[in-house]
Amino acid sequence: MSREKFSIYNLLSLLVLLIHGLIAASAQDLTVFSSCQSHCGGIAIPYPFGIGKDCYLNNNEWYEVICNRTSGNPLPVLKSINRELVNISLPDDSSDVFGLTRIKNPVTSLGCSNMEEISLALNVTGSPFFLTGRNTLVAVGCNNNASMTDDKLQIGGCESTCDVGFGQRGRNRSCNGYRCCQAKILSDRLQQIGIKIESLDDEAYSPLNITEPALFYDKGYGTVELGWFIDRLHNMSVDTGVCYSITEGTSGWSYKRSYRSCRCNSGYRGNPYLSSGCTDIDECEEAKAEGSNHCGKGYDCENIPGNFRCKSNKNKRLAIILGISLGFGLLVAIGAWWLYKFIRKQREIKRKKFSKLNGGLLMQQQLVSNEGNIENTRVFSSKELERATENKSIAT
Repeated sequence: MSREKFSIYNLLSLLVLLIHGLIAASAQDLTVFSSCQSHCGGIAIPYPFGIGKDCYLNNNEWYEVICNRTSGNPLPVLKSINRELVNISLPDDSSDVFGLTRIKNPVTSLGCSNMEEISLALNVTGSPFFLTGRNTLVAVGCNNNASMTDDKLQIGGCESTCDVGFGQRGRNRSCNGYRCCQAKILSDRLQQIGIKIESLDDEAYSPLNITEPALFYDKGYGTVELGWFIDRLHNMSVDTGVCYSITEGTSGWSYKRSYRSCRCNSGYRGNPYLSSGCTDIDECEEAKAEGSNHCGKGYDCENIPGNFRCKSNKNKRLAIILGISLGFGLLVAIGAWWLYKFIRKQREIKRKKFSKLNGGLLMQQQLVSNEGNIENTRVFSSKELERATENKSIAT
């Protein structure tokens, strides 16, 4: 029985399990110059990474990205390690001190093609990149041992089996060793890793009794998470951010190089590697857009640089009530004055009308004539006449 036949469905793939969701580079990420290409294939390329000369940090090849269009669709490739990029995220106050990037790494396989074991090691020694502790080794297949190595030393591994009894015992757990196993990377911030597969027996297996490893093989890659720093030799001018220095002594790396990482201060968002790249977050407006309030009932949220504060709105409510009351009172006063003027005007119109009907015009003519004596003339109102005559009429 040929090796290809008995192990045709044995496969190991290096995949990633993320404890926390990665934050994709947002639309607020800036580029050094407006002429620099900021996206490739829908993936944001924030500085210090860049596409094209003078668009990445000091033209350092570790941060150079190529937008490969040979396949038709543009694909961002990290030139220094020749891996396709899935995401680049900048450090922020909710993540680790370092930035993160995810890349596509070819799977390691055994017996999935006419070739012998395919194993492509990932080696970024001497670069600002390293494997984070969130990467997980996943092996799919029957009766094989998968192990991870660092400079030929085994640093972790697992075994998978197609024993039905084992599968029944762990049926409530996923990838527990039955047709699939997984192992965490025991060492953090590795810069070199290799994968090795060994078959534990010579028994042949069919697609009916294993977890379709061919599907993983056809995909061709697993997603690997890399952390990244900035070489300490590069002086960064950060307006509203903070930078950390990472040295060989504190990071535990195996070689003597110093790195630094920058992120925006708490309450700011953006790209700390650009001048004025960190902008203030308006926590109040963001909460309002989500239909919530950071401060709760009885308080108003006020945005301040890098934070927010809560102010009691009792005085505000009192001022509003007082303002409404004064406004209403003023409106009533104006209305009353206008009504008084209107009534007075109507009375004057009526007085003139009745005066005209009752000989008022003739009396006025007599008063202003030479024969009349205006000084000795008095005009009595109807009420005065009623009082003078005791409301009696004279019959003739």
